[in-house]
Amino acid sequence: MDTTVATTGTEGKTWGGGNKPLKASYGKMMMWFFIVSDALTFSGFLAAYGFSRFKFIEEWPIADEVFTHVPFLHGQELPMIYVAFMTFILIMSSVTMVLAVDAGHHMNKAKVTLYMFLTIIGGAIFVGSQAWEWATFIQGDYGAVQTKGGNILQFGEYVSVDGKEKFKRISIDEFAITQATDRAQHERKSGLWFVQEESLPPYSVNEIYQGLEANSNILVRTQIIEDGEKTVLSREESLRQIKENGKLVVKGANLKVNEYGTSLFADFFFFITGFHGFHVFSGVVINIIIFFNVILGTYERRGHYEMVEKVGLYWHFVDLVWVFVFTFFYLV
Repeated sequence: MDTTVATTGTEGKTWGGGNKPLKASYGKMMMWFFIVSDALTFSGFLAAYGFSRFKFIEEWPIADEVFTHVPFLHGQELPMIYVAFMTFILIMSSVTMVLAVDAGHHMNKAKVTLYMFLTIIGGAIFVGSQAWEWATFIQGDYGAVQTKGGNILQFGEYVSVDGKEKFKRISIDEFAITQATDRAQHERKSGLWFVQEESLPPYSVNEIYQGLEANSNILVRTQIIEDGEKTVLSREESLRQIKENGKLVVKGANLKVNEYGTSLFADFFFFITGFHGFHVFSGVVINIIIFFNVILGTYERRGHYEMVEKVGLYWHFVDLVWVFVFTFFYLV
């Protein structure tokens, strides 16, 4: 019987089937395919964000006024400090991942274990920090009033800082005058069974107006930006806008309203940072699994640490995406 195997003459070529494409294993190639497709997805999201911001460029929230909080330092205005810390942690976790991959090339189990552990800690800190940032963003700080046209009106006063007049935000909790009126929240059990009203705002527009009228130093600031600053209304115009155009008191941000400005900003923030946060969380989980495999000596028995290298590619991609998200949302 003739057992000769037919050949095509292409086995030695890169894409001929007889060689690893680009000298990479099947697992590495699949990881690269995933990274490229995921990069296109993030590109689409960030492009949509860019177009929306350009369309509403005169109304877009100023990042330095939104992301000012730092854990355990309540009441202090520290723009971008904590976001910069989160970015630093994530980048350093990428460095420890590089060290873990390099240790794997040298079959050094102890160092792979150490650097994988540090990578996991860095990723966990980032995910926890992002969760805290979400909670702070949702809870809000100062509050605002949404007009009938959907615009956001904020409150503050002019103070002297280093000899210059600066507009300082004031929380609605500081001046709103509560009134003894019943504001019942509609529930399914008390009316239409298919209608459930959202939680009531902390104050009514009239309570905000009464407080504004009683404090002559407080002015209204619109979300319209001129010369890099939001427009501050005169005292008379401030009272008129709240009385005639005030529709809803807003505290914090969600997918419908946003005390910081246009609701699109909050929509994109939750979606894009949430999507990236899910990637980081998934990476942490995968890193934990591989970390225990390293401890159990799985890769020592295989004779290589390629799995560490593959998850390292994913982790570097997640870090690189955050650089673009950080630039788009916080810096530009």
